[in-house]
Amino acid sequence: MSMNPHHHLEAICSLIQPVVEASGHKLYDVQRNGGTLAILVEGSDGVGVEELSQLSRSVSGVLDEHDPIPGRYTLEVSTPGVERRLRNESHFSGAIGETVNLRTTPEPDGRRRLVGTLVSVEGETLTIEDVNSGVTEVHMDQIEKARTVFEWGPAPKPGSQVGPKGSKHNHKGGSRS
Repeated sequence: MSMNPHHHLEAICSLIQPVVEASGHKLYDVQRNGGTLAILVEGSDGVGVEELSQLSRSVSGVLDEHDPIPGRYTLEVSTPGVERRLRNESHFSGAIGETVNLRTTPEPDGRRRLVGTLVSVEGETLTIEDVNSGVTEVHMDQIEKARTVFEWGPAPKPGSQVGPKGSKHNHKGGSRS
């Protein structure tokens, strides 16, 4: 009898979580997309390339030993990125204060997309503040897909680049007499 894909992911989480935590990081998510198994990790000070490389070798060793996935797959160990999927209460709680993009089951008015600041998470209910529609509460059961949205800051004005010690000019050697 074959396990369903959700059970495979749960089994993988229970196998690799101790390895990830031993490295000083947190397991954010495990995703299976076709032939790729993505292990997403985060750290309080970010996660460097060397750390990801070492973690990939450690996780690969555990998965090879226990073989929880039938068939061939490609292992990918990375961070969730600045625009990350939100799938559970922990993910949403970690995104409070950030801009989120939600696709929900259709509302009576036909609206399915909500973009705004995640204000709070109370159990299974999210409070989103949108500049257009104000404050909206959404139950997690209504969410089909959710992710954070990276917002670029304003671009610097041309010619306003600040050089060393706050000077707008880059003085190279010699005296300024």
